[in-house]
Amino acid sequence: MLNSLRNLLIFMAVVVLGGCSSSSARQTRIFSAGEKIQVGRLTYSLIDVQIHPLLPGADAGNPRTPQNRFYAVQVSVSNGGNENTPIPGLALVNDAGQVFNELPDGSGVARWLGMVRRVAPGQTEEGNVLFDAPSAHYKLRLTDETDPLEIYADVPLNFVHEVVSGGVSADSPDIVPVPTKNAPAKNDPTKK
Repeated sequence: MLNSLRNLLIFMAVVVLGGCSSSSARQTRIFSAGEKIQVGRLTYSLIDVQIHPLLPGADAGNPRTPQNRFYAVQVSVSNGGNENTPIPGLALVNDAGQVFNELPDGSGVARWLGMVRRVAPGQTEEGNVLFDAPSAHYKLRLTDETDPLEIYADVPLNFVHEVVSGGVSADSPDIVPVPTKNAPAKNDPTKK
């Protein structure tokens, strides 16, 4: 009887300790860019990413320069709940795990989402969040460090658009690339 009671206590301790250790481990989910990602009452979608070497400053002759590169990440956030819900801060995380938090100043960014933001029930907010980070592969972190489930939107390199001076994207249809030796230029009106 004493042995079976002792064995039962050991078994219960193993179950309790095993349950504690597994609950402290964080799980990670990574979604593709453009997918609808449910995080609580909010549904996120990563629409576009642009890299800016400079942003317009308050002074026309004095542009804003980043420490690395400005990443303007366009997101859409919908509220599926029945009350106003804050949109928490977002972060870029590189493959080495280095975290780059949002910049609190969105000057020079079109449709900046802001830092203090809410979305009404049944509504969607869309805009850009701004980061200063080196050129690398990133994931957009949609949860904070206290959540047991880490949720990310992958930012594939082919989804990122480098913006050259004048605010025109390097892959814009307005820019005619230099043709290769035997290929016609893209958007060349004489080759249609």
